[in-house]
Amino acid sequence: MSTINEKLLKPYDAKATENRIYKLWEESEFFNPDVCIEKGVTKADAESFSIVLPPPNVTGNLHTGHALMLVIQDIMIRYARMQGKKTLWVPGTDHAAIATQSKVEKLLEKEGIRKNDIGREEFLKRVEKFAQDSHDTIVNQAKKMGASLDWSREAFTLDEKRNLAVRTAFTQMYKDELIYRGNRMVNWDPKGQTVISDDEIIYEERKGKFYTFKYGPFEIGTARPETKFGDKYVVMHPDDKRYASWKHGDKIKLEWINGPIEATIIKDPMIDMGFGTGVMTITPWHSHEDFALAEKYKLDKEQIIDKFGKLLPIAAEFVGMKITDAREKIVEKLKEKELLVSVDENYVNRIATAERSGGIIEPQIMLQWFIDVNKKIPTRENKSLKDLMLEPVRDEKIKIIPNHFEKVYFNWIENLHDWCISRQIWYGHRIPVWYKDKEIYSGIEAPKGAGWTQDEDTLDTWFSSGLWTFSTLGWPEKTKDLETYHPTSVLETGHDILFFWIARMILMSQYLIGEIPFKNVYLHGMVRTADGKKMSKSLGDKAIDPLDIIAKYGNDALRMAMVVGNTPGNDLKLNENDIRGYGKFTNKVWNASRFVLEQTKDLDIKNLPKLDEEDALSERELVDLLKEVSKEMEEFRFSLVAEKLYHYFWHTFADVIIERSKKKIIESELQNGNADSAKALIYTQLTTLLRALHPFIPFVTEEIWSMMPDTNNLLMVEKWPS
Repeated sequence: MSTINEKLLKPYDAKATENRIYKLWEESEFFNPDVCIEKGVTKADAESFSIVLPPPNVTGNLHTGHALMLVIQDIMIRYARMQGKKTLWVPGTDHAAIATQSKVEKLLEKEGIRKNDIGREEFLKRVEKFAQDSHDTIVNQAKKMGASLDWSREAFTLDEKRNLAVRTAFTQMYKDELIYRGNRMVNWDPKGQTVISDDEIIYEERKGKFYTFKYGPFEIGTARPETKFGDKYVVMHPDDKRYASWKHGDKIKLEWINGPIEATIIKDPMIDMGFGTGVMTITPWHSHEDFALAEKYKLDKEQIIDKFGKLLPIAAEFVGMKITDAREKIVEKLKEKELLVSVDENYVNRIATAERSGGIIEPQIMLQWFIDVNKKIPTRENKSLKDLMLEPVRDEKIKIIPNHFEKVYFNWIENLHDWCISRQIWYGHRIPVWYKDKEIYSGIEAPKGAGWTQDEDTLDTWFSSGLWTFSTLGWPEKTKDLETYHPTSVLETGHDILFFWIARMILMSQYLIGEIPFKNVYLHGMVRTADGKKMSKSLGDKAIDPLDIIAKYGNDALRMAMVVGNTPGNDLKLNENDIRGYGKFTNKVWNASRFVLEQTKDLDIKNLPKLDEEDALSERELVDLLKEVSKEMEEFRFSLVAEKLYHYFWHTFADVIIERSKKKIIESELQNGNADSAKALIYTQLTTLLRALHPFIPFVTEEIWSMMPDTNNLLMVEKWPS
């Protein structure tokens, strides 16, 4: 006979339980698969299951998006561990170069300091201190969320091991002539003073003006007259009948901003005949499309705007002016020359801005480092990096969930330009290239001898995080972890970084180690408020802080609210009422468990009696449910599983089976009968349901499990019910 634990006699207290339970898990070391093998809870020859945590940026606290990510991955990990697999979840954080440097620069501004005032070395010390503090906060919050990460394998995208991986990868790509330095069109951020990628641009619709000017015999339209000083090519569609009399290559003389010029007619199908007059001039130095056209026809390119967003000497009397200040003055000059045709005051322009600094992007031709995505690679069967990114998804070696994102992925890769990997910031991996006179050297280690200077630029953050699945497992060394856990089983992340990160991981893994980085990609949606707004701190009281919610309702309630109704790729509307409701479910599990343990304390659980027909039918129903949900867990249908287990526990186990057992127990006591079948059923169903619910509500289930008679292991390493 067992005695019921006194804790179970009191209401469930999540706040008093969760920290203690997490500490128990940590002290067991069962987050580490090697310990699971050593202690005999996992077989040495078991199948492996691995996930690398998408590393949160060391720029502040975890938000609801991170919380959702941690919950979904923890469900996967706990399920795999309970299946007896060698289960590894690798934690880590991302130095997030531009974002982190930008944060620290803003903090310095409040002190009246600029980074150049204190120099690179002192500035980096400040950034590293900020990053470390942020890291510590993130780790603490991840633990609060119940994430069963193997902290003994924690990594950082800027630590020494990852730096070695970065230098190794860069050197290999440089030797294979995939990395080159050249003058190409890039996205320049005049405010942040660095190049950024296409993916780091935020487009904003802003009301402005659209000007139409006379350009010789033509009329041209533009929202940016300040870029037009050097325009000497006028482009039209070859099929546009309005301009059939003009031939490609014809010359015309005309009056323009700074006096007479000679312009050349270019006929090209890139022109939209239906937009404006169907005629445009091009500015090859400050437009991606115009640059491509200039490359196609080998046209001249002339810089108009410098890297600070100011006009160069070509602008004559406007030299040194900021483009926004000069715009109306330039228009006034053209008006005086009777070249202004009209002004549309209600034009809505799509403005490219830098995600981190908020600066307006100024496309520029600049000397930068690039990765060639189209070059054929002899060591990879003459396939290009584009081919290596496309093939595993096309061949279904990598499955994207939901699959409609595959089409989006293919479209992006097929239209991919060479990847600009250099950034003009101080925080990050320095480009492993050194210069001496006219010599240039790239290698894993710095060249020996005096006179060598290293490239000042750092690498795009996504270069280092592209190596994440295998650099965290020991690459470039051939480690046991790399052999055992790579390719990883699944990459779970938000659909918004499909191109930022997922594509680059496929690129790096395919090229550097000749295999896919993961077998499945599970894309969750964005967390939104109950009325559908993007969750952000700017919402004030409407924003949900995961730690505040945990303090009020407990971790398990938040986890259930984040899973039920959350399907891959779709946004999740999260509101406090749902979380409060799942807090009641946690209490329901606690109270039902108390009843079961009270009623079965005299039950011989090692020799359970045979179930009567009614109870046997209930047992078969649960077995059938477990078959369903086990299949659905393999299909990543966690929302459906959580909902089914929730409804079964509450509406079948608690409302029907337990109530029926109460009646049987009362009747047996009155009639000196036998209620052992009812007791056996509620005991076996409780133990089964606790195991099935554990990946979803791990804290309350682990706490109850510790009070069950004859339980030797932690619930987290018990077997999934089959």
